[in-house]
Amino acid sequence: MWYGKAPGVDRTGDAFKHANFAGVYPKGGVLAVAGDDHSCKSSTLPSQSEYAFQDFEMPVLSPADVQEVLDYGLLGYAMSRFSGLWVGLIALADTMDSGATIDISLDRHKITLPENFRIPAGGLGIRLKDQPLDKERRLRTQKIPAALAFARANRIDRVMLGGSRPRLGIVCQGQAYKDVIEAFSAMGISPAEAQSLGVAIYKVGMPWPLEPTGIRAFAAGLETMMVIEHKRPLIETQARAALYDLPAHARPKIIGKTDENGGPLLSELVSLSVAEIALAIADRLPPGPHMERVHDYLSRVSAASMAAVTLSSDQQRKPFFCSGCPHNSSTRLPEGSRALAGIGCHYMASFNDPSTDLTSHMGGEGLTWVGAAPFTEEKHVFVNLGDGTYNHSGSLAIRASVAAKSNITYKLLFNDAVAMTGGQQAESGFTVPQITRQLASEGVKKVVVVAAEPERYEGVRDLAPGVDVFPRTDLMKVQRELRDTPGTTVLIYDQVCATEKRRRRKRGKMAAAPMRAMINPLVCEGCGDCSRTSHCVSVEPLNTEFGRKRKINQSTCNQDYSCLDGFCPSFITLTGAENAHREAMPALTADSTPLPTFEAFTGVKNIVFTGVGGTGVTTVASILAMAAHVDGRSASVVDMTGLAQKGGAVFSHVRIGETEETTIGGRVPAASAHVLIACDILVAAGADALSLYAKDRTVAVGNADFSPTADFITDRDVRFDADAQARRIAAAVKSYDTAPAQHLAETNLGDAIYANMIMLGFAWQKGVIPVSSRALYRAIRLNGVQAEENLQAFELGRKAAFDPQAKGPREDDVATPETMPLEELIAHRAAELEKYQNRAYAQRYLDRVRKVQAAEAGLGSEALTRQVAISLYKLMAYKDEYEVARLHSDGRFAAYKAESFKGGRAKVWLAPPLLARKGPDGKPKKMAFPGWTLDVAFPVLANLKGLRGTPSTCSATPPSARWSAG
Repeated sequence: MWYGKAPGVDRTGDAFKHANFAGVYPKGGVLAVAGDDHSCKSSTLPSQSEYAFQDFEMPVLSPADVQEVLDYGLLGYAMSRFSGLWVGLIALADTMDSGATIDISLDRHKITLPENFRIPAGGLGIRLKDQPLDKERRLRTQKIPAALAFARANRIDRVMLGGSRPRLGIVCQGQAYKDVIEAFSAMGISPAEAQSLGVAIYKVGMPWPLEPTGIRAFAAGLETMMVIEHKRPLIETQARAALYDLPAHARPKIIGKTDENGGPLLSELVSLSVAEIALAIADRLPPGPHMERVHDYLSRVSAASMAAVTLSSDQQRKPFFCSGCPHNSSTRLPEGSRALAGIGCHYMASFNDPSTDLTSHMGGEGLTWVGAAPFTEEKHVFVNLGDGTYNHSGSLAIRASVAAKSNITYKLLFNDAVAMTGGQQAESGFTVPQITRQLASEGVKKVVVVAAEPERYEGVRDLAPGVDVFPRTDLMKVQRELRDTPGTTVLIYDQVCATEKRRRRKRGKMAAAPMRAMINPLVCEGCGDCSRTSHCVSVEPLNTEFGRKRKINQSTCNQDYSCLDGFCPSFITLTGAENAHREAMPALTADSTPLPTFEAFTGVKNIVFTGVGGTGVTTVASILAMAAHVDGRSASVVDMTGLAQKGGAVFSHVRIGETEETTIGGRVPAASAHVLIACDILVAAGADALSLYAKDRTVAVGNADFSPTADFITDRDVRFDADAQARRIAAAVKSYDTAPAQHLAETNLGDAIYANMIMLGFAWQKGVIPVSSRALYRAIRLNGVQAEENLQAFELGRKAAFDPQAKGPREDDVATPETMPLEELIAHRAAELEKYQNRAYAQRYLDRVRKVQAAEAGLGSEALTRQVAISLYKLMAYKDEYEVARLHSDGRFAAYKAESFKGGRAKVWLAPPLLARKGPDGKPKKMAFPGWTLDVAFPVLANLKGLRGTPSTCSATPPSARWSAG
């Protein structure tokens, strides 16, 4: 078997042609599986590989579902052996990113060899001394006819719905066939009723070459043949050719991409939706009572489409680098430079960095600069290049740049894993020293290594001569030096993929990082310096009584520690601390909460999960589908991810049939969701999700805890309104209820990863998930990962649904300066200022605030007074060394820390003016001070606040400058 995505099909074309012309041994067989991305979810271009296979003259099979992936795979091998051809098989996300209950019994696979096809002397397979023109003759006159004969004998193309006098014949292949069946089901038309309305369906399993005998027989008596296929027309043009010689009275009108009058009908772009297909079919059905159901569905779709336009959130969950990702640092550029993008996770740099752009194909990284450089005054560019791409074909791009004498620096991002496609090891297992020697032999002018852990290179002796190793803190300095070096240079940035590092730690293949970082919200000013320094999504907003601060999400943190590099004195690290909640799991069982009353259902139950990539949403959806299988029901799950595994929007479509024999489709059609489980409400409030809901049927539950988007990294003032997203969802569904799933997961199980399972339990307790608790327990245990914790999470969700008091507060349900009663706010700030300095100082604050309050009273407003109370406090309580010491040591941070951790050795990170050394950027670098600083030194320093403002202290200096910037 050969497998590759569509770009790989294109790149392998020469090999495909030669291999296909040469032939296949009768006891061998080759299947070439092409991963197509019709909607460009995780590719640089949308793709459709059937045309490439047609050009290679390789038969193409197009499976419609998971069952047919198995069935057609076996047929493809048998066809290859019989015909001597390579056989292509199309793999789409709806089949390959999904799971379903299928039949794996051996007796369903009975291959029939054609009896009326004579194999020529010498056979059709590969042979010695074969000449090119002989290969071509054999291919065209013998091999392809053999494949057509095989297709006829095994009924690869077949009538799926027929009748005595059909008028409308629908021809479709692969995913389009499932969508046609889904369209009829959505319109409320059963197969028997469709047959009575004069509809026939012909399913093409081999779209090229189209077997002509079957299509001609199907066309007999039809008035109209509608060819429904995604993307460009492949079958439609072949069908026209196959029927061209029929008499006019026996030749139906063929429509597809164009209608009866030659106007546009079905789009060649992206993928056709079930609703688009339904509308095209509906316009060609005869009148009758069935049309009322058809119009009901189309009206629901129209309402859902309107909701998607009018209710969708203006914020989006866009993919971004994982917490602690090497690319958070490696893709940054020195001022005045720009970079060209490449294939891999680092491609996402182009989403947020205006200085990174212009993606090329794999192996073409930087070659646009080769062509452009002679015609611009720009002297140099950087190019991002992943290690997997380098091994695949990127080394050729570097070789071409060397040959062209380009002034260019390749940033070769060595992550030790092909992270974008699942963390595989790159082929050949090359090392950084090997790469340096290869680059040197290719004529690269200068090669340097920048490493997150440069100490790993101590004692390494096999680097190429002249290669220096630098710490990642020197990245900007190194890039500036390479920018000024003529010719082609390479910077190898060596840091293990954060997600892969997390996997290895979980599996015991890498030692766990003993240190955890925390932010003291009392010291934090919410300035965003830590986000700018680290670009890390684990640095999140935290609402407090003092305003919006920052926290580190301990559930997602991959312990990269780059957030420590900023100037802020609010950071504490703990070594050897334990999760305070890990041993406090509630002792819940299946009997802890009364069983719900389940809704009766017939046919198929459509359940949609929305979530954030990388948080386990697709795993929970798969567990639910497995539970349905355990219960003896048919089930399928389709995951819509693309780049979503990097923090973007994820959809999982779970469909559960009434019985094991119930036919189910793939994705949930528009306006057809019965249940929404919004593990992330921002994704659930987006246009793609809203189009799936129906006001008369969708029961929705949502996670009330809002996960910040990556926008928070680049815009410290961006706001996230969970209530607004909830209102959008509620307006589009039949009913909506929420649970603070993340809060429940963190406080009860010590990790937010269990929030999705809590949401499944919450929905199940509502009685809308048609599987038994026994089956869910079995499926959770079969999954085999943290089974007991996941069972507890499921029961936590059930408890929260049954008893509203068990929900607890949302994480954002805290009083803030904007929501506190005004008098409470003023009193609170005055009390804090008394602790800050003394009672007289606090009175000065009160006098000024009361003066503004009195002036504003006549206007019937308190907005100005509130703003003065907030801002004047900030001005008067600026964080000098005495205040930072007090806020670290007055007991409140100790209590805050105890909520997450117990034990551990603490260190506080500061940059005292006389002690801190300056870094490459000229700013003082923070140092780690031992825990006794918190317990001994800070209380002493805090008690010296009486010196504030006297000649013995430089109190006029801003606190951030004194403590961190020198």
